[in-house]
Amino acid sequence: MANLAPKPLWSTSMELIFVRHGRPEHVQNLDGTPADPPLAEIGHTQASAVASWLSEESIDHIYTSPMRRARETAKPLESALGLAAIVREDISEFDRDASSYVPMEILKATNREAWERMASGSMTSAPEKLSSWYSKTLSQLEIIVNEHSGQRVAVVCHGGVINAYLSLCLGFDVEHFMRFDVDYTSVTRVLASAAGHRSVKSINETTHFRNQPHLAVK
Repeated sequence: MANLAPKPLWSTSMELIFVRHGRPEHVQNLDGTPADPPLAEIGHTQASAVASWLSEESIDHIYTSPMRRARETAKPLESALGLAAIVREDISEFDRDASSYVPMEILKATNREAWERMASGSMTSAPEKLSSWYSKTLSQLEIIVNEHSGQRVAVVCHGGVINAYLSLCLGFDVEHFMRFDVDYTSVTRVLASAAGHRSVKSINETTHFRNQPHLAVK
């Protein structure tokens, strides 16, 4: 006789381990082409630190944004885990086509108004474009969840992508989804079940900066 007892929740759940990219270079392209900055020197050091820390965990797969700062952050993790990262276009940041990338600490010093707008969580400019990005991002992350039941998956991506998924889990609206300050190479964990349950396990873990305070740049 078949066992009709329901499976426990943990047996069909998976863990998303979001890793924000390391600190990038400050890039401004006057010709209007996408900035897509590489990691700064400290960003590479941050990426190596988080890879060393996460190498102690059992991770089944790595996904990464195609943007350069994410790809470069994923490389040490790929080496540490012996896995090849899978690139997914729809976990790119909302500023993918922007001709400039200004790290938040520089933005704060040079354009306080823009920094305060970002820090407040308000993202009301170009609402249709933002809404399209938001929907595609969440759809892609849900595909990853559905493909990896019972596994642990690292997703190397961006502050906006991480906040978008947290907003889904916590019920925030799209116009004000940027609620959390996630540091460079910080780790955020979400448990996701096949039944649709989403539970935020942690936000902005930076254990790998312990005894290395110079890496904790905003």
